[in-house]
Amino acid sequence: MGRGRVQLKRIENKINRQVTFSKRRSGLLKKAHEISVLCDAEVALIVFSTKGKLFEYSTDSCMEKILERYERYSYAERRLIANDNQSNGNWSLEHAKLKARVEVLQKNHRHFMGEDLDSLTLKELQNTEQQLDSALKQIRARKNQLMHESISELQKKDKALQEQNNMLAKKIKEKEKAQAQNPPSEQEQQYSHGVSPLLLPQPFPSLAMTTTDKDVAANYDRSAALLLPWMLGHHLGD
Repeated sequence: MGRGRVQLKRIENKINRQVTFSKRRSGLLKKAHEISVLCDAEVALIVFSTKGKLFEYSTDSCMEKILERYERYSYAERRLIANDNQSNGNWSLEHAKLKARVEVLQKNHRHFMGEDLDSLTLKELQNTEQQLDSALKQIRARKNQLMHESISELQKKDKALQEQNNMLAKKIKEKEKAQAQNPPSEQEQQYSHGVSPLLLPQPFPSLAMTTTDKDVAANYDRSAALLLPWMLGHHLGD
């Protein structure tokens, strides 16, 4: 007897339900892979078990790109058919899509952190490893670039300081050469030794009598000779 048609309803037996889920899930993933290869189509498949375990398949493991393309397409389609007054149902749908997107990003973040790797296949693990290697290469390239820029900046500063030092040394040599060609005078030497010319001893004025002083003294002597002795004494007493 041929196999009868299976009635589509919930399987009540828990064990049979789990076995059927595993078989149908494998067949569904296989069919998704076949249609992607045969028809060159981009396929994304997401399945959650009753326990909340995630099973997914995407062409070349680019689930994120396919979801982003779906969101852009669905958003553009909604923009064409939606009116200005959006209903609460549209907002609920948008919220559900954003929530699903967040869950995908959180799942990928956990995978990149090395968590929840049991549900990943070998191909998915290899793809995650390639993404991490690519990210590490970019990080190292950026770090090396910053290090080279820092070294180059330090070399420029060192060169500028060296040029400034050479310029100062040149000015000192030119000054020493000018001093050797033009020796300083005695006054400049005194200034250089910290001695002020105002503090040097100055010659006292001559005490020798001038010609005028001699004439005054001679006239006084002649006047004294003409006076009487008593007049001279009185005059001297005054």
